Amino acid sequence: MKLWEKEYKLNKQIEEFTIGDDYILDAKLISYDCIASIAHTQMLGKISILKKSEVKKIVSVLNDIIKMDAIGKFKISKEQEDSHTAIEEYLVKKLGSVGKKIHTARSRNDQVLVALRLYYKDELLACKILAEEFIHVLQNFIEKYEDVKLPGYTHMRKAMPSNISMFSNSFIDSMKDNLKLVDSAIGLVDQSPLGAAAGYGTPIEIDKEFVANMLQFSKVQENPIYTQNSRGKFEATILHSLSQIMFDLNKLASDIILFSMPEFGYFNLPKDICTGSSIMPHKKNPDVLELVRAKYHIVVSYEFQIKELTSHLISGYHRDLQLTKKPVMEGIDITKSSISIMNLVISNMKVDKQKCKKALSKEIFATEEVHKLVKKGMPFREAYGIIAKKF
Repeated sequence: MKLWEKEYKLNKQIEEFTIGDDYILDAKLISYDCIASIAHTQMLGKISILKKSEVKKIVSVLNDIIKMDAIGKFKISKEQEDSHTAIEEYLVKKLGSVGKKIHTARSRNDQVLVALRLYYKDELLACKILAEEFIHVLQNFIEKYEDVKLPGYTHMRKAMPSNISMFSNSFIDSMKDNLKLVDSAIGLVDQSPLGAAAGYGTPIEIDKEFVANMLQFSKVQENPIYTQNSRGKFEATILHSLSQIMFDLNKLASDIILFSMPEFGYFNLPKDICTGSSIMPHKKNPDVLELVRAKYHIVVSYEFQIKELTSHLISGYHRDLQLTKKPVMEGIDITKSSISIMNLVISNMKVDKQKCKKALSKEIFATEEVHKLVKKGMPFREAYGIIAKKF
């Protein structure tokens, strides 16, 4: 039985269309939904809506669901629509009328929000750990090859000398800035939405601070209308922070693809991270880097998908918001797997010192020659003209 079900039968085609794939996506939210429900149950006990014995029973069953979920034994059926219905039905099945009390002073709207925010916090922290590992992997790469010089390019032409340290540190510095954006996104979602109900609060005086503390949120999101309006706004911010990480991985992947071409040969990719061709037996292709490069576009498209889905909606909840769940979940998964792959590639990539040295042809030192003359007192523009004639 659906949480909203009344005394009529819903048209089957309408049911199929409105459920979508929420029942599949919510498999990731079961434990978070239970954790939030435990906090809500204990709060209802604190304000004497539930008896101590009832709290104990409900919490015990919710913990059982968490254990079942951990081993893949708790399933959500399509008819149940989502994790919230599946959990409540299980509580009612096990506890009868006691299980029916769990939804007191709560809407599915704020129930969705709290489960998602707990999930977002954990997933963003996982992204942070991987991004910090990326920095560490590049630092190790620098330790191996920091003194190796190679050409720097502008307009896809040789410009001035660069080196492995300068190249690698450009991505380290950028990733550190990306982490500030991730922290900002975590700060936004680190607000408890419980108590907003359907967007206009609840007639029962509940202890929102108690729930927020139990769930380790840094604060309560007080305004119930803004709590609902922030759905989509916060998700877009999450995806923006992830798209910035993916933007850097896209650029690094492009650099490695170029510099590992035999025509350059500055970087060597081991065979076991390259794929082959079905027709050309000699090919060792950097497919993994091409996919990382492409996946940036998917994540950034999700950011704009969320913004488009949630713009022009009047204040309050709308079913459109159901469609924001999948892009964020997929954006998180793509980002995590892409950082992990790039960490693997960089850890195994080698620098060909001889090819780097050979590529440092005379013209790349032209600017240096200009400044040698400048140091002797010659005006820069005159020195520039003298050296330009040599090339």
